[in-house]
Amino acid sequence: MELLSVVVPCYNEEETVADFYAEFIKNEPFLKNRGMDFEIIYINDGSRDGTAAEIKKLHEKDERVHMVSFSRNFGKEAGLFAGLEHARGDYVVAMDVDLQDPPSLLPEMFSYIDRGYDSVATRRVTRKGEPPIRSFFARCFYKLMRMISKTEIVDGARDYRLMTRQMVDAILSMPEYNRFTKGIYGWVGFETYWLEYENIERVKGETKWSFWKLLLYSIEGIMAFSTVPLSIAAVVGILFCIIAFLAMIFIIVRAMIWGDPVAGWPSTACIITLVAGVQLFCIGIIGQYLAKTYMEVKNRPIYIVKEKF
Repeated sequence: MELLSVVVPCYNEEETVADFYAEFIKNEPFLKNRGMDFEIIYINDGSRDGTAAEIKKLHEKDERVHMVSFSRNFGKEAGLFAGLEHARGDYVVAMDVDLQDPPSLLPEMFSYIDRGYDSVATRRVTRKGEPPIRSFFARCFYKLMRMISKTEIVDGARDYRLMTRQMVDAILSMPEYNRFTKGIYGWVGFETYWLEYENIERVKGETKWSFWKLLLYSIEGIMAFSTVPLSIAAVVGILFCIIAFLAMIFIIVRAMIWGDPVAGWPSTACIITLVAGVQLFCIGIIGQYLAKTYMEVKNRPIYIVKEKF
């Protein structure tokens, strides 16, 4: 009998853990018809509420429910990686516990797996219920990534994805510390079908992703899958050299013709401030890449397990 592993990262989600299980279990007849069993692996990412207790209740009722509990909050990326490492299934699906990733799509997703695809990924075609400012910057991020990265990152892509064991093993072969899973999915390749659906709002609770966290996450993605920002320093440096050279020619010619000396310190101060700001900006970009390299060479574990069953 084949096995489906369901990876579900959780952080302070005591209100939705049981709801997710109740919704997913509706797929049991479909899975049985395929001759397939399942396991649900909840990744308790250092939750401070009763998430672990709720998962244990489900485990007592159904031994196919498992939990990997972290010693602290390591982030969703670490949770996804841990789930893939602990998944034993022939197929693995990653889903959000808040039911924004509807389990009811699984039969349709398996239909494309049966057609020969290695994975079936989902993307939102609408952003209903999302703040307009967040939607705007999200679209800008995906446009920017398409411009500066060779890795395919689709606009509206969710972490909800059904994968074959071969693809999962390929992802696990990339144990990098600074992870951006949406980019890793695209980097490893394999035939992927994109399943579109309208955005679904959370059933309970509040999102853990603030605008600031999403901004930092987007920077993580840019740094992980593009080196284009590193070239900004060189391009800006060349540009300012050209501007400075042309300015010197202009000043010399004007002094020779009109004998008018360069006047005023405000303009000089503004130029110095501008150049200094550009230099600091470029140094900051280089510093970000250096910081990522520093964290990688430390070779720290991506997560630490406190409890699992």
